[in-house]
Amino acid sequence: MERADPVTDAGDRSALEQWLDYHRATVRLKCAGLDEMFARQAPVRTSPLLSPAGLVAHLTDNEQYWFEAVLHDGPRIAADDDDPDADWVVPEGMSLADLLDRYDAQCARSRELAAGLDLSFVARRQVEPGGRPMTLRWIYLHQIEETARHNGHLDVVRELLDGSTGA
Repeated sequence: MERADPVTDAGDRSALEQWLDYHRATVRLKCAGLDEMFARQAPVRTSPLLSPAGLVAHLTDNEQYWFEAVLHDGPRIAADDDDPDADWVVPEGMSLADLLDRYDAQCARSRELAAGLDLSFVARRQVEPGGRPMTLRWIYLHQIEETARHNGHLDVVRELLDGSTGA
């Protein structure tokens, strides 16, 4: 996925989609050129799951959860009642490139699931504070926040691992 700057005069839906896609593409840029030996390393002592691979796995789960499980009341793939951090776990033998491809595929699936729905479409599963209705608009805004925040984590982790900055 190539990163394109969002246009400044877009309508609401287009602006939300463009900003989310911008941050989604930034995930791949922040991981570009990272040596595989660093992919599973978590350089922040107090956050043992905060590795590039763990972040990509978590973001993939977020896409699946909000657009499939919540918006359309589907199953949650990475859920584990015994391990609240299961979505940060990287499957054994999965490379960072494989994780990024899986993330891109999940983002494409999210786009497909949201296509044609009005921004005021109410998610089929209510999970947030008190089970209040959530709209597709809210989910877009939440995903923009979540993805942008974790891009900041990727910035710090990447710099600690190999000194790379930017993107």
